[in-house]
Amino acid sequence: MTAMSVGAAANAVGVSARAIRLWESKGLIPKLERTTTGYRTFTASDLAVVHFIQQGKALGFTLEEIKNIIDLQQAGVCPCPRVVQAIDAHLAVIERSIAELSQLRDTLSLARRTADTESHGERSRVVCQIIERD
Repeated sequence: MTAMSVGAAANAVGVSARAIRLWESKGLIPKLERTTTGYRTFTASDLAVVHFIQQGKALGFTLEEIKNIIDLQQAGVCPCPRVVQAIDAHLAVIERSIAELSQLRDTLSLARRTADTESHGERSRVVCQIIERD
């Protein structure tokens, strides 16, 4: 594979060149080779790292989590236990969010039903009676 420019690498992976520059500045991508004019060049190995970062972001990992995983791998440590731990933590957050949203949906549905059954056209109240309810 011939070395690619940042734009070509971004297009190949489906991210923006700006994202790649950010990831490099945060140390997720190893320092890239540069042309004599200062342009970044990407090898197949660099492109694989960019793709890994994109996949990690798609799974909801933070850049810090992704960097930790990459650092472990580069240090010769299997990152899989850390990945599983991070997935479990993300699942727990999602489950809490789903429970909270479900509760909010139920509360709003009740408020809406109440509005339908108790609406008497009163416009003299300062605040809507749905919100004023205990």
